Amino acid sequence: MYKKIEEIYSLYTPQERERIEYAYRLAERVLKEKTRENGHPFIEHPIGVAYIVAKEIGLTADCTEAIFLHEALRFHPTLLEELPKGQFPQEVVDIALNLNKIAAIKPKETRLEAENYKRLIVSFSSDPRVVIIKLADRLEVMRNIALLPKDSQDRKVAETYLLYIPIAHQLGLYRLKSELEDIFFKYSEPENHRMVTNSLLATERDRNAFIDSFIDPLKMKLADNGISYTLKSRTKTAYSIWKKMQKQGVTFEGVADVFAIRIIIDSPEDREVEHALCWKVYSIVTEEYTPDTKRLRDWLSAPKSNGYESLHTTVKDAKGNVVEVQIRTRRMDDIAENGLAAHWSYKGIKGDGVLTQWLNDVKEAMQSGQKSSYEYVSNIVKDDVFVFTPDGTLRRLKADATVLDFAFDIHTNLGLRCTGAKVDGKIVNIREKLTTGSVVEILSSKNQKPASDWLNYVVTSKARSKIKQKLKEEELKKSKQGRELLERRLKNWKLEMTDEILAALCKKYGKKEVAAFFEAIGEEAIDVMEIKEFITSFEERKAEEARLAASKGFDEGRKKKSSESDYLVIDGKLGQVGYKMAKCCNPIYGDEVFGFVSIKDGIKIHRISCPNAARLIENFPYRIQKVKWREDSKTSGFQALLKVVIDDASVYAALLGIINGFNISIRSSAMIERENKSRGEYDVKIQVSVGDNKQLDKIISTFRKTKGVVTVTRC
Repeated sequence: MYKKIEEIYSLYTPQERERIEYAYRLAERVLKEKTRENGHPFIEHPIGVAYIVAKEIGLTADCTEAIFLHEALRFHPTLLEELPKGQFPQEVVDIALNLNKIAAIKPKETRLEAENYKRLIVSFSSDPRVVIIKLADRLEVMRNIALLPKDSQDRKVAETYLLYIPIAHQLGLYRLKSELEDIFFKYSEPENHRMVTNSLLATERDRNAFIDSFIDPLKMKLADNGISYTLKSRTKTAYSIWKKMQKQGVTFEGVADVFAIRIIIDSPEDREVEHALCWKVYSIVTEEYTPDTKRLRDWLSAPKSNGYESLHTTVKDAKGNVVEVQIRTRRMDDIAENGLAAHWSYKGIKGDGVLTQWLNDVKEAMQSGQKSSYEYVSNIVKDDVFVFTPDGTLRRLKADATVLDFAFDIHTNLGLRCTGAKVDGKIVNIREKLTTGSVVEILSSKNQKPASDWLNYVVTSKARSKIKQKLKEEELKKSKQGRELLERRLKNWKLEMTDEILAALCKKYGKKEVAAFFEAIGEEAIDVMEIKEFITSFEERKAEEARLAASKGFDEGRKKKSSESDYLVIDGKLGQVGYKMAKCCNPIYGDEVFGFVSIKDGIKIHRISCPNAARLIENFPYRIQKVKWREDSKTSGFQALLKVVIDDASVYAALLGIINGFNISIRSSAMIERENKSRGEYDVKIQVSVGDNKQLDKIISTFRKTKGVVTVTRC
């Protein structure tokens, strides 16, 4: 353990070593009582992580310093408050705090939310070094995974496979990624892992001998052509070989390219020269060995969009041994090794576009060592916010999402009843914006209902649509209640609501839609007594307008006649040829009437309130005849048709009884159940023979007072 820390110190300048040692001593003091599962001091873990970061990855002193500060802060959160101000550079503090946030993530079900957890880890890594250190942390844990109990091993193995291996792959940390994969393979499929690793061990001597025998014939030819090069051989990892065995359905012996030979050419950085040298080496190799032209990959003529350039060919020797040969210049190899080629992309691994770009930038920043490269802001941070439910379920929402958005994301009914939340134990209102990493517990009440201003507090489409839907439902409910209330009152008042009156009421109260008018009644924003007064005055005004229009017609209809003798006197001889009662309004003695000279039927007598009166008076003033009733008329032969709406069939008999009580003849009667109306209502039509309008008014008045009568209309 102490040998490792000394080796770490040796990698940095005296000033850097002093800073790292201070952070180490601080962590050692805070962690002195902490032990690992094997009983060893817990400080072994941060030392192991720092060793990987400093020695194996090669990050700066800031990163190594931050590792020890991070572990100290995990177990002593108020430590910074106790230290002198400025003891650690702010960027070191920021790295440590973000590492703490990642360490606090406790995935509930990694397999279901792998992509979200990866994005969450990266969202805590606006400084790209954070995610690199976290990968080193995970590698140290996996190297010592045997120390953990079985259930912890299973969880760590799953997390590593679903979260950390993909991130390492995208960052281009291939050695780290390969080691994580092999540890994962060892613990997820131990039997298959043993089979592959033992096969590799058993064939190692043969592979080395083959490499020597393969390159020997090429050495002289390469030297004769003046080509300076470096040779690398790379054996595939056990996990990579196992995946290929599964994909191709072959045994270990059937995997053709267990290893590859890479020829790295020293060349001036001139593309034409580089390409010529690569093809020259290709010619030398294929002259000596038989190439498989189907497996030639020319990324010189058409480099990958990520910048990758190389020639790959698969060749076979005289004994039938197959090997993959990669040919590239040192510049090309540097690009590939540095990850600018985004190795994961050309291997066909698909990922989130924003996450991918961010991770590529992380790698470039890590390798450039330029501080300015660390200062960009992650796209992920501005696009998403990640929060947890109390049981540890991870939720991904749009940036600027509020408590209300979160409630609807969990369940619509919870959103509709949301009154606020506990965010990290603190009670907040529904408008509170959420921040990544928070634990959110929604508070609700069965009496809570959404309001229109809720739409101002949400950013997610689900929340907006559900709020609008519920508000519409409430509007329709209120509208229905308002309509039913008004219909009951009108029924009690013996008043009718015509389309004309309804339109006038909507205009009076400034409602563009009838539903909004009824909704206002349901919310008691409009007093129904005001509506009663309006309808009554409306009907009176319309009647007066009709009377005035008819009177005006009389005055203008026949200007030549002005004396009393101008009136046609209607006596008891109703059937005489000179005049007839108009069937459209059935005038009765006592009604205010006028005569209209028809072409075929002589003079027809109309009530002044006849539906046709205004049209006749306005269009044919010269055919209007003033008429009046004989004052001593005693006839009882006037026919009147009454239309009555009742809500109970038994009322029909009562109406007939009322008429009989007046000693009036019933000419006809009928009762029909109303169509498309409320259940239980009936239309009754009764034609009677009366002597004058006063008698008819008494009948109508008595009808209206009868229980069960909805409306009475004279036709």
